[in-house]
Amino acid sequence: MPELIINGPAGRLEARYHHEPASDSPIALILHPHPQFGGTMNNQVVYTLYHTFVERGFSVLRFNFRGVGRSQGIWDGGPGELSDAASALDWLQIVKPDAKSCWIAGVSFGTWIAMQLLMRRPEVAGFICVAPPSNLYDFSFLAPCPSSGLMINGDKDRVVPSNSVADLSQRLKTQRGIKITHQVVPGANHFFENKTDELKDAVGTYLDERLVQAEIDRANEKEREKEKERERQRQRETDRQEAAPEIEDIDDGADDGDDD
Repeated sequence: MPELIINGPAGRLEARYHHEPASDSPIALILHPHPQFGGTMNNQVVYTLYHTFVERGFSVLRFNFRGVGRSQGIWDGGPGELSDAASALDWLQIVKPDAKSCWIAGVSFGTWIAMQLLMRRPEVAGFICVAPPSNLYDFSFLAPCPSSGLMINGDKDRVVPSNSVADLSQRLKTQRGIKITHQVVPGANHFFENKTDELKDAVGTYLDERLVQAEIDRANEKEREKEKERERQRQRETDRQEAAPEIEDIDDGADDGDDD
């Protein structure tokens, strides 16, 4: 887990990165909670998400928003932090250009930034939103949400009521056939104190199911492409056979002309 400095729009961004040697390893970007309320990339929930992805073969990046830790710049209330996240994702995609999938995850405030980035980056295949502050921030820009993902919160969260997250999840489920899964961790507060193992299990199970389905989808897509190529080959053979008599007729006509 080497220390890393990324060039961001307001200066350097302090980060931590886990690199998988496989060239096509999937990638994941993790965004931390609100910087003005102690949120950093070393938050225990961020750390839990980071290792949940690592254990499944992802190349994973987490970083400090501007003004946090060794990251340069000052708090910008959202737009600057979104630019930071976009720069971090750019860096990750440059390092892993052949990644077979791209995921984004956020914690609290980080989910609001993550979902805005999701709307701007169609290559993001899935997301994890932990304790999304749907009662504090406007998520109406998710219209429609372009990717399926997981929204998860604790039933003892006094910052973000569980019914607020449930309402957001329900609104998104009806759009474009995208499936938004909502889970509640019993006994967990906003910071998942003493409940990170339960969070890790829930997120891990969801990721496992999505990754298995993604492999099935890729295999089916490859088979469809093979069938399309076989059909094109059959059509080329049919065209060749149909053209053959015309060529023979032309040859016969040329022979008759020579006899005359």
